Amino acid sequence: MKLSERYNRVNLIATIVIMLITGAIYYLAISLILTNQKDNSLEVEEQEVFDYVKLNHHLPQVFDSKDQQITFISAEPNSVKREFFNTSYYREKDEPESGRGLISSVNVGNRYYKILIVESKVETEDLIQIIFGITIGVILLLLLVLVITNRLILGRLWQPFYSILSELKLFNVTDNREMPSPNTTIDEFNELQAEVSAMAERVKKDYKDLKTFTENASHELLTPIAVINSKLDTLIQTENFSEHQSKLLNDLYSAVSRLSRLNQSLLLLVKIENKLLNDRQHLNLKELIEELLYQLEDIFGDKQITITSTLNEKEIEASNYLIEILLNNLIINAVRHNRAGGEIIINLTSESLTIKNTGEPIALNSGDIFTRFHKSSTSEGSGLGLTISKQICESLGYQLIYGYEVPYHTFMVRF
Repeated sequence: MKLSERYNRVNLIATIVIMLITGAIYYLAISLILTNQKDNSLEVEEQEVFDYVKLNHHLPQVFDSKDQQITFISAEPNSVKREFFNTSYYREKDEPESGRGLISSVNVGNRYYKILIVESKVETEDLIQIIFGITIGVILLLLLVLVITNRLILGRLWQPFYSILSELKLFNVTDNREMPSPNTTIDEFNELQAEVSAMAERVKKDYKDLKTFTENASHELLTPIAVINSKLDTLIQTENFSEHQSKLLNDLYSAVSRLSRLNQSLLLLVKIENKLLNDRQHLNLKELIEELLYQLEDIFGDKQITITSTLNEKEIEASNYLIEILLNNLIINAVRHNRAGGEIIINLTSESLTIKNTGEPIALNSGDIFTRFHKSSTSEGSGLGLTISKQICESLGYQLIYGYEVPYHTFMVRF
C-alpha cells in the first residue's frame, strides 16, 4: 500500500470517528438546550397559574390547546413533589406524540391541588432533526472535500518522490548519465535528491575503481602465468627426468592451468555481474547443443557415459559467448560428477532445457551449490562453474533450478 493511500485511509477514519463523536455530543447539547427552553416555558405556565390563583382565589379555567394541556387534580396536602418529566402528549383522535411535563401544586383556599402541565415536543424534535440533518450534510461535504483535496494535493506533493524513485529504478552503475534534480520547493525532497545523487556518484566511482583494479589484476596475472608456462615448456624439453621429477612437473602444470582458469573465470564473473557482455544475436539452441555434444564425444567415451538427448527447435536472443559457456559448464558438470558407465539425459523444449545425470545418490543443498568456490572435496574444478551459470541465467532473465530424483541430479534452465 502506498504511503499516500495509507495516510488518506488513516486520516479519513480518524476524521469519521471524530465527526461521529462530535455529532453525538452536538446532538445531546442541542437536545439539552431545547429541553431547557421547554422547561422554561412550562415554568412560565406554572407561574401564570400561581398569579391567577393569587389574584382571583380560584383555579383558572382550562381551555383545549393543540400544544399544551393543563390538568388540576385534588390531592392530599404536601403530597406532590415538583418535577419535570418526559411523557406522551395526546390530542383528540391523534396518535400520542412525545411531550414534556411539569408536576407542581397550588393551594386554593383550604383545598390542595396537583398541577399537571404537558406541552408537545414535536416542534422541538423537528427542529433538532433539521439541525442535525444540516450538520450531517456539512460533515459529509467536509469529508468529500477532504478526500478530494488529499488526493489532489498529496499527489502533487509526492510527485518529486516518485520522480526520484523512478530514477533509482533506471539507475545503472555503468551509465554516465547524471540523475536529474526534481523541481520542488520541499526541503526534505531536495535533501533526499542530494543524498541519492551523492550516493550514486560514490557507487559509480567505487565501481570504476573496482573495475580498473580487476582488469589490472587480471592482466598482471596473465604475464607471470605465461612466463611459468614458457619455463615449464622449456624445462620439459630437457631429458633424463626421474619419475619423481616428472610427477612434480605434472603437478606444476596442473596448478598453473587451474590458476589460469580461475583467473579467466573470475574476470568473466565480474563482466557478467556488471552486464558488460551485451552482444545479443539470434541463436539456435538445438544446433549449439548438438555441436557441443559432438565435441565432447571423446570425454563421454573415456567415462563410458551414455548420452540420451531429445532436442526440439528453440530460438533465443542472447550472447553466443555466454550461451556457449552456460551449456559447456552444465554438461561438463554432469560429466565431472557422474560415475563410470553412468547416464546423461538432455531434454530441450520451448520452455526449458533440462540436463539430468547419474551420480552420488545424495541430494545436494540447492542453497550452496550456486555459491562461489563451493565444490566437493574430490572435484578438480574451480568451484565457479555453477556460479557463472547462475549469473548468466539471471542476466538473460532465465531461471537455473536444481533438483534430485533418484537416481538423477537435474539442472533445469527455465526460459
